[in-house]
Amino acid sequence: MEMVQDQQLQNTDDGKVHNSNRGTNIRQQLQHPRFKKYKWWLRVSLYVIFLLAGQSAATLLGRLYYDNGGNSKWMATFVQSAGFPVLLPLLFYFSTQTHDKLTNELNNESSKTKPKFSTLVFLYLAFGLILTGDNLMYSYGLLYLPLSTYSLLCATQLGFNAVFSYFLNSQKFTAFIFNSIVLLTISASLLAINADSDDQMGLPRKKHIIGFFCTIGASTTFSLYLSLVQLCFEKVIKRETFTVVLDMQIYPSFIATCACVVGLFASGEWKILGKEMKDYEKGRVSYIMTLLWTAVTWQISSIGMVGLIFEVSSLFSNVIGTLALPIVPILAVMFFHDKMNGVKFIALLLAVWGFISYVYHHYLDDKKAKADNSNGLGLGVSHAEVEIC
Repeated sequence: MEMVQDQQLQNTDDGKVHNSNRGTNIRQQLQHPRFKKYKWWLRVSLYVIFLLAGQSAATLLGRLYYDNGGNSKWMATFVQSAGFPVLLPLLFYFSTQTHDKLTNELNNESSKTKPKFSTLVFLYLAFGLILTGDNLMYSYGLLYLPLSTYSLLCATQLGFNAVFSYFLNSQKFTAFIFNSIVLLTISASLLAINADSDDQMGLPRKKHIIGFFCTIGASTTFSLYLSLVQLCFEKVIKRETFTVVLDMQIYPSFIATCACVVGLFASGEWKILGKEMKDYEKGRVSYIMTLLWTAVTWQISSIGMVGLIFEVSSLFSNVIGTLALPIVPILAVMFFHDKMNGVKFIALLLAVWGFISYVYHHYLDDKKAKADNSNGLGLGVSHAEVEIC
């Protein structure tokens, strides 16, 4: 009997050792550099989809709001940041998933580089106020300018971002980056010149001038914002988790939303919202749903934007955002029955070409990094080694 029990205990121990070895092998496979690279590409692909889909949908819904009787600048600004509560479940989920990991970090050297609470509060407050001013300037530009002029001026943000990235983020200029910027800018410019060329808004010249400078100012401010966010990730926060991405989106959006509420009441526009809803061409329910989904889609777009800044660079995030400009007319053809002409089709091809040029630039960088690592010239932790949580 004792021999049988000893044999059973031995088999049990062998099974535990086998399962332990199997678990170790699985963990080693998950930590393999190639697997991490695939995870990085997967995250970047998801962020690109979020940015393109969210920005395109939000732009179409914003146009739907104005076309059907919406006229509040502060409300149009408010919905660009007010959708942040939809991200709270994700924040709680990833915060729970990473609790043990962050607890270990607090006991290690990484705790020495963890930013102070007061520093984070200052950053979130500053970024929130920057977003408020930026979104308001965009709202003024869209209200006072023809859509063609507005789109053309918005395309200049890629050039501004290239300059800010060079000075703040040490972004190198290569032939592929320059080619990508030129192609995407030409694509957006073609689209802008073609679209609504005969649009007559009937507004005073003074308001056109205000719209012009507001849109230029918004493009410059947004480009600066992207570069500052990247600089903050690299120099201040120094934590490579998806929770950090959510924090950088949720807290500034909360500040921006509060600022918009103050602006809405201070300007007196809140008094006309009831009449605006009543007179909305598609009805009150459509009015509420348009604003609601505009807020949600802007948050999806922002997650993609901040995620790409975190994983790649602010310039790459802006390139992807510019790629969405020719996509919007394609969606407008599908949902608003707009006409598709040759200029729009050429603009789309140029945008895709510019996007491929920039992706190819990163492919060459990745290939060069592999060659350096294989020659014993390790360049540190690559983007492919960034964990999602």
